[in-house]
Amino acid sequence: QVQLVESGGGLVQAGGSLRPSCAASGRPFSLAGVGWFRQAPGKEREFVATIAWRSGSTYYADSVKGRFTISRDNAKNTVYLQMSSLKPEDTAVYFCAASISSGSLLRVTSYKYWGQGTQVTVSS
Repeated sequence: QVQLVESGGGLVQAGGSLRPSCAASGRPFSLAGVGWFRQAPGKEREFVATIAWRSGSTYYADSVKGRFTISRDNAKNTVYLQMSSLKPEDTAVYFCAASISSGSLLRVTSYKYWGQGTQVTVSS
């Protein structure tokens, strides 16, 4: 069992930055990867970024490449999503998720554990 707690969302103007974090507890050593997803009103949940737990390899959605950076602090079992140059279309609830499977880390269905979500609102 893995528990995930997100924090660090908020309201920011376009062009600004935020750094939500995701703290994992339980059995984080069993993870395959930790990812961030987002869901805007009326839309499906979509992949944003992920980090493979053992290798540290990172992957990003095309819409956030060059603006967002995912990183981790192994000592704290925490994953961060540094979001810069934010746009109004980045507005969504951002979810942290943990995968323990061998499936693609880019797919929602590969993730078993989910946090409660944190709201990110970007005003124009």
